[in-house]
Amino acid sequence: MSHQPETWRWGDDTSRLVMALDRGDFLAIPTESSYGLAADPRSATGVASVFRFKGRPPEKPLPVVLGDLAQLTLLGGDPSASELAELRTLWPAPLTVIVPIRRPLPASAGASSLAVRIPAHRRLRSLLLALNRPLTATSANPAGREPVSKLVDLHRLLAAWPAIILDDGDLPGGLASTIVQWTTDGLVVLREGAIDRKWLQAKVSQPVFSAATAEISADDPAEPL
Repeated sequence: MSHQPETWRWGDDTSRLVMALDRGDFLAIPTESSYGLAADPRSATGVASVFRFKGRPPEKPLPVVLGDLAQLTLLGGDPSASELAELRTLWPAPLTVIVPIRRPLPASAGASSLAVRIPAHRRLRSLLLALNRPLTATSANPAGREPVSKLVDLHRLLAAWPAIILDDGDLPGGLASTIVQWTTDGLVVLREGAIDRKWLQAKVSQPVFSAATAEISADDPAEPL
């Protein structure tokens, strides 16, 4: 039966969000460009709910947003890892980096690596710190459809789902985050988005390649924002 999803506004008590995440529901969160789907990346139930909504194969991992780099430890990652040595100074930004984790998580879909970023959305970062947990951040749309930036569209899409919408009004839209990964040859751009390759090359000491010219898969795991 259809129903209207709950709404949460900035300044509201976060306990509702914590309870929803703990029982395996998901949130719709604002990012720099569009709304994303947020489950606890360690929750098999929450991650499965996101995949059911999106209609995506469960073997494709979900990207994760962090309130700060220290939250990477909650996911089995190392904030001092070499993969982050140069890129950490570029955050917060729409820049997603694939990093190693000690053991697979539900959000990593069996892999010992995870795509993470610290978003350039101040209120979202503050919320992640208040919740004391990172969250998944795949785009809030069924697979194959455009990302959602308007609240009216988000409410319509989530009408049949037990989700909580974090109301940040209509978002500006635009390009999704750029996805990168370090290799022995340099930094590979798996997907160029809001940050372009030339800008990255000016910021890091190693060569920057596009995935088209590097020997690495450019598969977009779950439409990360």
